[in-house]
Amino acid sequence: MAAPLHHHLDPRLLRAFLAVAEELHFTRAAARLYVAQQALSRDIRRLERELGAELFVRTTRQVALTADGERLVPYARRVLEAQDALLSAFAGDGPERPLLVDVNSPGLVSGRVLERARALAPDCELMARFESGLTGAAGEILAGRLDASFGRFAGLDPAIRARLEQQPVRYEPMAVVLPEDHHLAGLDAVPLDALAGETVYAGAGNPRTREWTDLAFHLFEGRGIALAPPAPVAVGADEFRRVMAKKRNPVLAVVDFPAMPETVRKPLVGPVPLSPVSLVWRKGLVHPGIDALRRAAGELAAEEGWLRRPADGWIPASDELVMAGQD
Repeated sequence: MAAPLHHHLDPRLLRAFLAVAEELHFTRAAARLYVAQQALSRDIRRLERELGAELFVRTTRQVALTADGERLVPYARRVLEAQDALLSAFAGDGPERPLLVDVNSPGLVSGRVLERARALAPDCELMARFESGLTGAAGEILAGRLDASFGRFAGLDPAIRARLEQQPVRYEPMAVVLPEDHHLAGLDAVPLDALAGETVYAGAGNPRTREWTDLAFHLFEGRGIALAPPAPVAVGADEFRRVMAKKRNPVLAVVDFPAMPETVRKPLVGPVPLSPVSLVWRKGLVHPGIDALRRAAGELAAEEGWLRRPADGWIPASDELVMAGQD
């Protein structure tokens, strides 16, 4: 019989529980929440003590929900959805609260949307942040440390997507960054077939950019292009140049990727691979800055044809419904 509850449950414990319940894997759940696995296990044990119930059956091979764990899932989701809605409603109660907007890195389409939104809503303070990856940014959004971001929405876990809103912004053509003396560097555009036999870096091993690595996996599949193994992220132009000179792996990018020293950026063709970009924010968030971002994204998309797919454009099948606004 469950012990009586003598105090309120910390919502953080419910978030920890849901992450494990959805992943059924403590390591993946800890990575999703950006906490140490030991801390996550400690939170689950505390929740089990407070509820007086065992929530998971753990073996060396697998994690499974108990009957009490199954019973808790819908309650936990409703509590957290209500908390998110409450915080969003009061946090966004006027233009005086700064809206924190992740633009990933300077020079990308997201920066142009932010610039237009600032012009549309001059009384709002829209602050740029640089999270480098929608997977990482989504965790920050759900934790309340960020308000909006941009990226490939279909690449997020469905349980994460369920707590977010999105608006398609652009089909962004993809490119490859090459050492300037690479044998493909002299081409105006690089056919995908020409990358067969190459090992291309696409952020493998970086937990903040899983949606980008997944996009690369779909693109490379069946084309003889290898995904470069996990490696530390090169931060800054100097580190990028050093790593490129040492490893010499082509790097998967988009056509707006900022120029890096001693490299060339070439669009990919045959077909033209597209990176589906959406504006993403927490479900229930109310703030005039979000309204401005949505309007800015819509205006720029209409003016510049960002949502018109070229005849030979390619995206994964999983992105079709998302970019059509149906998921």
